Amino acid sequence: MTISLSGVHVTVDDLDAALVINRDTLGMTERNEVANGGIRWITLVTDSQPEIQIVLSQPHAGRSQEDGDALAALLAKGALTMIQLRCSDLDATFDKIAASPGVEILQEPASQFWGVRDFAVRDPAGNMVRIEQG
Repeated sequence: MTISLSGVHVTVDDLDAALVINRDTLGMTERNEVANGGIRWITLVTDSQPEIQIVLSQPHAGRSQEDGDALAALLAKGALTMIQLRCSDLDATFDKIAASPGVEILQEPASQFWGVRDFAVRDPAGNMVRIEQG
């Protein structure tokens, strides 16, 4: 039996703002956009790992109103799990993402005690994103 990662879901409050960061700034490719019952989600992939999908979805997608509201509140507080990415040129990636609208710099590029060089930002939805040199 073989198990592999096929996708990661990232909750965002504004899909269009998330596309600016992920597609336009980081260069991910939009593979699919689905709309159903007033909710939409967008699937992105990277050139280096096209088999792993990043699914951007809204807090109420597939959830009850109450659960969607609770998730939206956690998102607004920046309390959801972070996403970690890897890039080939950390400094150029930092410069590009730092200039993107709605991004909050949490940590500039630095060598970490756990052995990586990375930086941290909050995307426009409040998700923490750490990007390391790969």
